[in-house]
Amino acid sequence: MTNKLPLAQFLTISEQQKERNFLHQPIDGDVTVFTWGEVEQQARQIATGLKSMGNVEGDRVGILSKNCAEWFISDLAIMMAGMISVPIYPTANRDTIEHIIEDSGCKAVFVGKLDGVEEADNGLHPDIARIRFPYAQAENQTIECQYQWQDMLSHEPLEQVYQATEEDTFSIVYTSGSTGKPKGVVLDNLNLQAAASTAADLLETTNEQRVLSYLPLAHITERGLIEIASLYAGCEVYFIEGLDTFIEDVKRANPNSFLSVPRLWNKFQSEILTKISDRKLQIMLKIPILGRIVAKKIRTGLGLQSTHLFGSGSAPISPSILRWYEKLGMPISEGWGMTETTGLSCTNQPFVKEAIGTIGKPLSCVQMKLGENDEIMIRGDAVFKEYYKNPVATAKSFTDGWFHTGDMGAITSNGDYKIIGRVKEQFKSAKGKYVAPAPIENLLGRNNDIEQVCVMGEGRKQPIALVILNPQITERSTQLENGLKKTLDIVNNKLEKHQKLDHLIVLKDEWTIENELLTPTLKIKRGIIEKKFEHYIDMKIAEPVFWQD
Repeated sequence: MTNKLPLAQFLTISEQQKERNFLHQPIDGDVTVFTWGEVEQQARQIATGLKSMGNVEGDRVGILSKNCAEWFISDLAIMMAGMISVPIYPTANRDTIEHIIEDSGCKAVFVGKLDGVEEADNGLHPDIARIRFPYAQAENQTIECQYQWQDMLSHEPLEQVYQATEEDTFSIVYTSGSTGKPKGVVLDNLNLQAAASTAADLLETTNEQRVLSYLPLAHITERGLIEIASLYAGCEVYFIEGLDTFIEDVKRANPNSFLSVPRLWNKFQSEILTKISDRKLQIMLKIPILGRIVAKKIRTGLGLQSTHLFGSGSAPISPSILRWYEKLGMPISEGWGMTETTGLSCTNQPFVKEAIGTIGKPLSCVQMKLGENDEIMIRGDAVFKEYYKNPVATAKSFTDGWFHTGDMGAITSNGDYKIIGRVKEQFKSAKGKYVAPAPIENLLGRNNDIEQVCVMGEGRKQPIALVILNPQITERSTQLENGLKKTLDIVNNKLEKHQKLDHLIVLKDEWTIENELLTPTLKIKRGIIEKKFEHYIDMKIAEPVFWQD
């Protein structure tokens, strides 16, 4: 682990390889490539531009955009100017944007491509300085701004960049708000240096490697494992242009490592199984030479033929999915972390097949243990010190220097950690027994027909499960219903009496970020879902599988 802080590390790498390619940005089918030297030059110019607007060291500057080269460059410029970045999810609604801008006290905000243009326009107060990334406004993907990126590049490069200390605030990163209003997590330079450099070492990232940045940079995992880790490794970073060009963009990048979330791994699996039945695929994979050819063809179809490291995080993933991919030569290392721990803190990397179903072992930059109620406690250089302007929440979150993660865990005989639920997600049945929903949801998720699931049942004799089916399924059938009933029986046979599910309730509409039932990191907003469908708690249902009208 290097002892250089992020900006100092970037300047060192840039000096060493000014002419090497760094960022690859697709625009309308063409790709603009930025060398390390060009990125440094532009960041210095933007830093001068920020100062010319009247911003001073310590001011907060927002970044509201989908991932792109300018996201990296503006982040570096904010560091160079001694200011503090405040990333905002490009899918954030008006209320969330208003809250983050007001709570953090942002003086300016960089704005790029967005999905919710109207939400962003309404969420940003008229008197906040807006700086627009250089993407076509005619596409209706961004908003009107007082300052333009190209104009900012007309400034002279900043000669003397800010000399940060370990204690200086690097960024205020807001939680995804799955249980309420997002809280500002204050991350200092030491937090990012410890997490990103440790991850770069662990993932064996070198300057010869290629990585893809497509998960939201407002999420600390993408920021730490891709953006800041790339500064320590000196590797090339590729971006995607949009969801409709995703596979083509992946193939162009030909990444050596690929990190994703359970929902995307599930979608990849579904798309593969529309072309070949799982039964036939498994038979073919068992045939030595044919199996290798088939597996390679599938990986190539996804653009992952050169990938040697696969990762999954942000939410639990079913062990059966991991075993399925492992047979394809895609050993996915599950990881765990939080905004408060600067992203990845524990992972099954290097991949160990016997550790599937666990999150592996802690990184060297943190220590972990189990506390009261089997809650995972964590401390170390990567762990934050405070919530922004919220001393009460900060005090409640620490005991003797150990941070309360809110996750319940267990430790295997090999020292691997398992997540068994959230402390606050447990609910009490009518029998007075506590039920942890996450392990039951993971069991149900082994059925490939089930895309999303939420187990609930506060005050009910037995819990129930709300499920959303795979979008590939277009009609109800006897075979499908029998499969769901079989899954219910299999899962119930693995549960204690008070945990057994009365019903699977099949809902019609997918849970999405847009309908506010998912967070920007694709976690379910459990409280909102439970409130929306609470009528099922008291409904008299006869069938084991009930279909919403």
